[in-house]
Amino acid sequence: MTRRYPDEPADAFPAPPRQLTDREGRSIQLRRADGTDRTALIEMYKKFDPADRAQGIPPARETAIERWLETILDDDCHNVVASHDGDLVGHATLVPDDQEGYELAIFVLSAYQGAGIGTELVETLLGLGQSEGIDRVWLTVERWNDAAIALYRKVGFETSNSERFEREMAIRLA
Repeated sequence: MTRRYPDEPADAFPAPPRQLTDREGRSIQLRRADGTDRTALIEMYKKFDPADRAQGIPPARETAIERWLETILDDDCHNVVASHDGDLVGHATLVPDDQEGYELAIFVLSAYQGAGIGTELVETLLGLGQSEGIDRVWLTVERWNDAAIALYRKVGFETSNSERFEREMAIRLA
């Protein structure tokens, strides 16, 4: 399958590190993830609400979380984390595919959803992608996930393919 991307690149996005105040008044730090975040990410994903899992990720069991993180914390991937009071509350990743693009995935703990952190996390990850020379980014989202679709459209993603249960969206960064 050939993936379709918009012809025009998006505007510049902010790169990490960043600090912001979310809509709940909490101070949130956004920064590039590194190998030292592995244990904190495992703890964050163990707290993840099962209702917020989509397309089988993040995994539910700790051993599966550990294996999954081995893949997405690889040197070829790009990761940004959001923290509040020293605890990780969100994570976004760009994982290379086999067609010169990167798949985006984002996860925010339920207690922090709806406060603008997801939008800031995606924008910061895309800013990191731009600084790393990444051109094409895509994602899939469940068709009924209106909040996520609205977030992705807000930052510049366009629908590139629409399947029965999922919508594929894409953006050009360069």
